[in-house]
Amino acid sequence: MGIKVTAPGALTTVQDSGRTGLQQYGIPICGAMDQRAFRAANMLCGNDESAAALEMTLMGGTFTFTADHVIALTGADMKPRLNGEDIENYKAFAVYEGDTLELGMAVKGCRCYLAAAGGIDVPVVMGSRSTDLKSRTGGYQGRSLKAGDILEIGRTGTALPESSIKPQIPDFPRSARIRVIEGPQEYVFTAAGLETFYKSAYTLTDKCDRMGYRLSGQVIETRSGSDIISDGIVFGSIQVPSSGQPIILMADRQTTGGYAKIATVCSFDLPVLAQMRPGDTVTFEKIGVEEAQRIASVSGL
Repeated sequence: MGIKVTAPGALTTVQDSGRTGLQQYGIPICGAMDQRAFRAANMLCGNDESAAALEMTLMGGTFTFTADHVIALTGADMKPRLNGEDIENYKAFAVYEGDTLELGMAVKGCRCYLAAAGGIDVPVVMGSRSTDLKSRTGGYQGRSLKAGDILEIGRTGTALPESSIKPQIPDFPRSARIRVIEGPQEYVFTAAGLETFYKSAYTLTDKCDRMGYRLSGQVIETRSGSDIISDGIVFGSIQVPSSGQPIILMADRQTTGGYAKIATVCSFDLPVLAQMRPGDTVTFEKIGVEEAQRIASVSGL
């Protein structure tokens, strides 16, 4: 038994930590956009950090539980209500057969995670339960959820896990300083182009999704164009196509790309980006690899 979807929200998918080890075959990793919030939801439920959960974007859904479970919500504040009563994010709750959970528009942040003790039990496809929307692979029938869908949950029961975990509730800035390291094709850009990139603010356009964020701002100058022989892409690669407007590659990114990469977003700032929405602004700060590794070791990402 598990969850029945009454209303799916704007975009709700099953995600876990991602489909790793297959990029050489052109298989994207996918997985949760905000890995920090995703992991926190699972820890609150007593799950392995990589257990499958629901990711809701901008507007949450309405769900009815078909058995007794333990759940937690993290990430964006979508003003959740359980049986008409307000509940908190970043806290584990017992729910009972017939209970209804409602989430609305995100008032802060962009993506909310719903985890349940035992994890969302959908088939494992190529080592992951994550949904790849482009290829319609994994998750629940390879697609976003629809009204009437019923998902199984791995465990029943309402015993809250014994845990001293107190996740820090993040801020959800509308303007953020994003730390990056030098990109593999930094040499493609002129000194003026690099100065533009690091000293200008860029706005997230309405062309932002799980695959990538297109930004708008000052044009970044190259030496002789930005086309390269396609090479590998990672979560946070910042490409600059011929338009001179940067694109940040996100969780559902392709495995290779043919535009020069001016920088790479540090892993610990990817959750910040994942919670931003069109109209928000970012600036970029270049740091060294050793400093990035030091910060990552503290942040856990």
